Amino acid sequence: MPYYLRRGTLPRKRHVVLRGSSGQLLPEELVGNKGFTGPSSLLHHLHMPTDVRQVRAFRSLSWQAEAERLVQHRHFFSHRIATGPSPVLDRVPLLWNGDVAMQVVAPKREDDFFFRNAEGDEVVFVAEGEGFLDSHFGALAFRGGDYVVIPRGILHRWRLATGPHRFLVIESRGEVRYPKRYLNEAGQFTENAPFSERDLRVPEWVEPVDAKGEFRVLVKNHDRLTELVYAWHPFDVVGWDGCYYPHAFSIHDFEPRVARIHLPPPVHQTYEGDGFVICSFCPRPFDFDPEAVPAPYAHQNVMTDEVLYYASAEFMSRKGIELGSVTLHPDGLPHGPQPGRTEASIGAKWTNELAVMLDTFRPLHVSQAVLAVEDEGYWRSWQEE
Repeated sequence: MPYYLRRGTLPRKRHVVLRGSSGQLLPEELVGNKGFTGPSSLLHHLHMPTDVRQVRAFRSLSWQAEAERLVQHRHFFSHRIATGPSPVLDRVPLLWNGDVAMQVVAPKREDDFFFRNAEGDEVVFVAEGEGFLDSHFGALAFRGGDYVVIPRGILHRWRLATGPHRFLVIESRGEVRYPKRYLNEAGQFTENAPFSERDLRVPEWVEPVDAKGEFRVLVKNHDRLTELVYAWHPFDVVGWDGCYYPHAFSIHDFEPRVARIHLPPPVHQTYEGDGFVICSFCPRPFDFDPEAVPAPYAHQNVMTDEVLYYASAEFMSRKGIELGSVTLHPDGLPHGPQPGRTEASIGAKWTNELAVMLDTFRPLHVSQAVLAVEDEGYWRSWQEE
């Protein structure tokens, strides 16, 4: 995160004494990445955050890829996948490589445990639904169209409100961050960035919970889940400060760039990670030169696999898609508008498209779980009449 926050009760300096109402010393916890050198926050608890009473193996998370990968364009109807009710246990993998994974889930109930992903950062795009992400840092409200960014290691639990709920989960082995070209040397968004700090939403402070019992925490690491049982409620934080916390950004607050002639996809970039970028395609005016061709030109994804998750059924260069469609255009093949879409775009003034794009710099595996909802004729959709 590019800026510092402070909440609750804190001592005057880091690593000095802070006592509770009965005089007890309140323990301190550092949460961050890259050891002691990356972004971090300091949390002060009522009880020891290390007081684990039981440790149990819970479940393996091994994924099965399709047996043979053909180099062809693919289209999957992800919203037709039936998922289980849990926001974290029932995620269905679509595509992945060693850097990043794309999953979907349609949660129907809240979990009775807490969750910590110790394997990667998460960017959860809320396709539908409202609620709160509860964590050590407070309550973060979310709604349809939000990217909810949860840095690695943050303990949290999804609280569901108005539904139905559908999430697209992008999980990164490395740190998810904002593009360097959007930030100045002080880490502040520049005036040229398509959004700013004002557009980011952070958790609202919640008073600490002081409760004893058996509190389950599932930790994801090494492609498996481990269950830990704590003696005290995890959300016992009396204060915290730092630059490491969950936050939300709405795709509807992304300010798209418009030009006289067509601009390439990097102008839509929203996040970057190790080995991938995430872009947001939003409603916007089309190119305004009288001879402009708004639809993108055919191009090869040289050294990238391109994935689009369609958050609406409209997309200027694509036909035959629906809400929740996912297309995969792999490295090695040119692709572009389907027949008739380029001509139809000429003279058009506006698009209402809404989509999340994931471009990876290493090839993606296709999950066996998504083959049952594949549009098997998609690769033929560029054939001219």
